[in-house]
Amino acid sequence: MLKLRGLLICFLIVAVDVAAGILGIQAEVAQNKVKHLRLWIFECRDPSHEAFKLALGAAVLLSLAHVLINLLGGCKCVCSQEEFQRASPNRQLSMACLIFTWIILAVGLSTLVIGMISNNKARASCGFTHHHLLSIGGIVCFVHGLFAVAYYVSATAATDEEK
Repeated sequence: MLKLRGLLICFLIVAVDVAAGILGIQAEVAQNKVKHLRLWIFECRDPSHEAFKLALGAAVLLSLAHVLINLLGGCKCVCSQEEFQRASPNRQLSMACLIFTWIILAVGLSTLVIGMISNNKARASCGFTHHHLLSIGGIVCFVHGLFAVAYYVSATAATDEEK
């Protein structure tokens, strides 16, 4: 029964991250459909409300997946270098995966938010290109799903080890 619960949690997290990734890539497609003029590294284009909504959805789903995995995976804190070295391999792996999920969340959310903000303006905007940020954010969502599942599995194994 416990294995089924773990499998369902992993499937849920992957499904939410995949949905966020797909929304991010669809936001990039919607952004590319609007009229734009590109001059070297500067670009003038109309904002895409559809891209804004899709990017917002992707950012919300990525955040939701991250909150869920942190709540369901539990906290396997290691406060010092000595404690980290004495910890079991599963606990060390869970800490590494947790750190990577936070880094990936920061990169994914920042790229999605920058792409979203560039599509939020009520008028045409000119400035530096924010080309492919939405699709990069979408791809990062997929990577977040991999590390989130690795974190959950290793944190669960570390908890079982301690019992």
